[in-house]
Amino acid sequence: MEESSRDKVFNRALKLLAAKPRSIAELRERLLEKKWATPEIVEEAVERLKELGYLNDDLFAYSYASYRVSLRPLGRSRVAQDLARKRVPRKTADEALELVYGETTEEELIDRAIEKWLRIKRRPASREEAKKLFDHLIRLGFPYDLVIDKVRTVSIELKKRLRLVRAPSALKTVQK
Repeated sequence: MEESSRDKVFNRALKLLAAKPRSIAELRERLLEKKWATPEIVEEAVERLKELGYLNDDLFAYSYASYRVSLRPLGRSRVAQDLARKRVPRKTADEALELVYGETTEEELIDRAIEKWLRIKRRPASREEAKKLFDHLIRLGFPYDLVIDKVRTVSIELKKRLRLVRAPSALKTVQK
């Protein structure tokens, strides 16, 4: 027996949501890819899924943002871009970001990102290496002012260590 278009759309929506969570707009877009899916039928399916609790942009935005931040230290603007790409409404995304970055501050996250960078690479020994760290942190979506402060701090620590390393050898030559 042939499925009706309504059933096809609804079943496809369930399969798409079973594969991974999606925003309402993202699901709507995917459903409309099929020739047999009309905008009216898709809208009915979306409304039904909302009523059943399977679709909720607020919950999706919060879950997605907190997952991204727990997986990898990311700045607010990067996660906001990701949510926009997922077609989450701006207001909903802002509310989710407020909750997520209320739990973990960007300063804590940037410190984690720097620690990871230092473990993998090493302390920047030159301006070029400091610039690479700076660029990396900006790409992760951290605010410019915070990145500048943190890179300066890392560079100052490096200069202090270099002075401590050079100082003992300088003393030896003076003592001879």
